[in-house]
Amino acid sequence: MTTRDLLLTAVQAADDKKAENIVALNMKGISLIADYFVICHGNSDKQVQAIVREIKEKVEEKGLDVKRLEGFDEARWVLVDLGDVVVHVFHRDERSYYN
Repeated sequence: MTTRDLLLTAVQAADDKKAENIVALNMKGISLIADYFVICHGNSDKQVQAIVREIKEKVEEKGLDVKRLEGFDEARWVLVDLGDVVVHVFHRDERSYYN
């Protein structure tokens, strides 16, 4: 799977769970951490967790592992490290705070 395929899988999974304001940032040459950042938000703790679960499930269906998952229990700002793609799933209130 290419990095672009991984990016599209994460974005589609987030969209499937009605994530809002999905943004994909090309970080190539800017960040040493990842080639892409995906930023989106959900409107409740449960929706944030559903978005993250869907991303994890879809990536694992493609035979890849989530390298790191942080913030899931609190569901305010969840970081999903997929290697070359890092997904930030915010709760709506946190996203507007950090803007």
